[in-house]
Amino acid sequence: MATKLCKLFVGGLNVETTEDGVRKYFEQFGTLNDCVVVMNQQLGRSRCFGFITYSTPEEADAAMAAKPHVVEGHDVELKRAIAREDANNPDILANVKKIFVGGVKDHIEADNLTEYFSQFGVVEKAEIISDKQTGRKRGFGFVFFEDTDSATKAVLTKYHVINGNKVEVKKALTKQEMSTGGRGRGRGRGMVLSNVGGSVGQHGTRLLEFLDLKHFRDKVFFWRNVTDCYL
Repeated sequence: MATKLCKLFVGGLNVETTEDGVRKYFEQFGTLNDCVVVMNQQLGRSRCFGFITYSTPEEADAAMAAKPHVVEGHDVELKRAIAREDANNPDILANVKKIFVGGVKDHIEADNLTEYFSQFGVVEKAEIISDKQTGRKRGFGFVFFEDTDSATKAVLTKYHVINGNKVEVKKALTKQEMSTGGRGRGRGRGMVLSNVGGSVGQHGTRLLEFLDLKHFRDKVFFWRNVTDCYL
């Protein structure tokens, strides 16, 4: 779990920024075990995003807490790096502060949830849901964090063990958030593609006409604020 919390995505880099430039900037927050600027091999130029891996989760947290970041004159976007298979998973991508905790046994109390999940950030509240008529616990609960990054850190690992009880966690989404994949509208420059195979934003139709979707899946394109932070 610690390794997942150490790796961050850096988007919106200047096309001229090298790995040395990225490393020089982000080493102010801690020791970097790895630093990569992803290149377009055909054009021999930067694709304007990359990844950094800190030696400890605390160092990664320090970098996340210091936003916004400006690297060589460009505002860059820093996010948790997520696995490629989770690229369209709203349970991880949704920008929310609340997580769902399932599989909660009767001996687990709200205080146990607060104590455990505090390792990911400040917990504002935790609750175990009970049947209103019988008072019996329904086997799930919710944890409310102070910020969205803490919620993302918690759900990067799907299963957790709390006092001997294995539970499953995911972002807590409203019906509206579930229907839109948990994402808001992109804010990047140019065209916006909110969800491949789903709804599209302004200019999305033209973009879909432009893209060969099979090529998209095979090659994986990246846009700032659109598809992001793959491991």
